[in-house]
Amino acid sequence: MCVYAYVCSFSCVCVHVCLFFICVCLFSCVCAPTGDSNDNKPAVGVGEEEVAKMGCPSLGEHIKLEVVIEESYEFKNTVDKLIKKTNLALVVGSSSWREQFVSAVTVSAGDDDEEESGEERLPSCFDYIMHFLTVFWKVLFAFVPPTEYWNGWACFIVSISLIGLLTAITGDLASHFGCTIGLKDSVTAVVFVALGTSVPDTFASKVAAIQDQYADASIGNVTGSNAVNVFLGIGVAWTIAAVYWHSKGKAFRVPPGSLAFSVTLFTILAVFCVMVLLYRRRPSVSGGELGGPRTAKLVTSLLFVSLWLVYIMLASLEAYCYMPSF
Repeated sequence: MCVYAYVCSFSCVCVHVCLFFICVCLFSCVCAPTGDSNDNKPAVGVGEEEVAKMGCPSLGEHIKLEVVIEESYEFKNTVDKLIKKTNLALVVGSSSWREQFVSAVTVSAGDDDEEESGEERLPSCFDYIMHFLTVFWKVLFAFVPPTEYWNGWACFIVSISLIGLLTAITGDLASHFGCTIGLKDSVTAVVFVALGTSVPDTFASKVAAIQDQYADASIGNVTGSNAVNVFLGIGVAWTIAAVYWHSKGKAFRVPPGSLAFSVTLFTILAVFCVMVLLYRRRPSVSGGELGGPRTAKLVTSLLFVSLWLVYIMLASLEAYCYMPSF
């Protein structure tokens, strides 16, 4: 048995050795050099030269090409917004307190459209009139520190303080004005105080409607401003008053007056305004809450202004007991 195994093993070794030498011989024959003689190279025929010439580049029937580059308005708006933000960041980062006062007392001409066109023009008579009417406020708010100080906290604190101070002064002036001409506080608040606090929001909504593509911020600004006025303005004021009177050992009571009538009237008119905005979404009307055809814009604007006048008139009549209250 051992001899048989030994013979088989030896036979396998021999077979492997033979196969190895056979492979080496075949590999040597295949890979042997054939020499560098030109006789072994095939001659290039006439047909191959013609084929090679056909592969060379040549002009066809159309030798001119006209490329028309169309401007993408969406991409242009995006680029304009990025450039505007970049320029604003550069201006804010490089501003100084001295530059704010210089800019406040300098008469500027033109608006954003003229600045974008790159045309420089001299201030007009209207620019001088508006400058002298607003120079006090420009110099006053020039005292606000630039955003470079304290990572913007100095600007935030001083701005909030000035806004609170001006709000208190505006409220006192409105109250004295109403007392002088014989208006009740409720009428003064509805007409003058509310108008003075809403004008900045109106201009902010206008800017948002012009710059944004869909003008969602202009409508959201209205609801956000009312929410802040109701929940934060009234809530903080009444909380401070309640704490103060509680420290005196007395209860804080607010007479309702004409509040129920005013809130009910405001709610009815607000629902009507929302219905008008929803109606304007129809493609046959204007296709959106804002914008659209000029006629639709004018009609909607006049309608909303008339609703505001109706609210003031009815609230004033109820305050002077010309209309029954709730």
